[in-house]
Order: sequence, then structure tokens, then C-alpha cells
Amino acid sequence: MEEEMHTDAKIRAEIGTGCSPRGPGCSLRHFACEQNLLSRPDGSASFLQGVAEKSRERLIRNTCEAVVLGTLHPRTSITVVLQVVSNAGSLLACCLNAACMALVDAGVPMRALFCGVTCALDSDGTLVLDPTSKQEKEARAVLTFALDSVERKLLMSSTKGLYSDSELQQCLAAAQAASQHVFRFYRESLQRRYSKS
Repeated sequence: MEEEMHTDAKIRAEIGTGCSPRGPGCSLRHFACEQNLLSRPDGSASFLQGVAEKSRERLIRNTCEAVVLGTLHPRTSITVVLQVVSNAGSLLACCLNAACMALVDAGVPMRALFCGVTCALDSDGTLVLDPTSKQEKEARAVLTFALDSVERKLLMSSTKGLYSDSELQQCLAAAQAASQHVFRFYRESLQRRYSKS
């Protein structure tokens, strides 16, 4: 019976073909999310989406601390464990999305949800949203942004490579627009999970 309940609690959600198709570098790959994977933690999530380790850890931690309402639970430790199963590109963005979904799954109070979006600029200056590993290696610059769900404010940015101020603003605007798709996916994923409860 417990195994059945645990299996029922696992929800896989994917964006269908209703979203805009992956055009010439300006659309997102499909998402997949599985919540409540681990039996002992209060919350867990696996987030799939088609930088140095300590640096990435610090960026994720700072982003989480910016949105978690820690004053509601003084002297409480929140541990987020992220395990990279595979890296198809946009790893930092995927880790940020997994961290957010795990915090939601654990019921941690936050002032807003957050998401990560990665942009790459190729040698011609063409913007590629949600780049693959190959596209990241060939890119002139790779920029990852963490954005909140309320005002699409920038919570964190990580950049690598050469880019102009106008290209930075172009990438940020593209990431803010793409964040709407990620937040819609969060909503749909949570609705599927709780509608089956």
C-alpha cells in the first residue's frame, strides 16, 4: 500500500507541443519534472531540461536565499540537494529550476518562485535560448539568469565570454520572456500533481 501511495505521488509532467516549436534558436526545449522522488526529505524534485561546481553551488544558494522567507522559521536549516544526472546544456538554469521545484515540493515559504534561463550568443551575435552543450561550447558568450515570478526581476546572473551591453540587454529581455513559459510549466506541473491527490 505504501509503495502504491509513493508511486501515485510521483508525477511526471512535460510541456506538450502546444508551446511554440523550437525555431531558429529562440525557443525552449521540452521540460520534464518529477516531484516527491525521495521518501525521507520533506520535498524533492527532478527537473530535466533538454561553470565550476563551487561557483554553481554558490549561485544557486544565493538565489534560494533571496526568495526563501527565512525569518518565518528562525534557527531552521534548509538543505537543497541537487544531483546532476545528465548535462544536455543549460545546466545552471536546470539546477535553479530543480531547486525551486524542490522548495515548492517541501512547502518552504517563498516570496516568489524563481527560474533559470540560459542564453548563448554565437560568433555572428545570434541569440540561442536554452542552448545545448554543443551550442554552449561553440558560443562566443553564455549568459544564465535567475528571475522571480512576480516582477520578472533579475535575482542572479552568471556570464562567460565576450558580449556588448546591448547584447546583455537583449539576452535579459529574451530570458524574461522565456521565463513566462517556465513559470507556466511550474503551474501546470503542480496542478497535475495536486489534482491527483
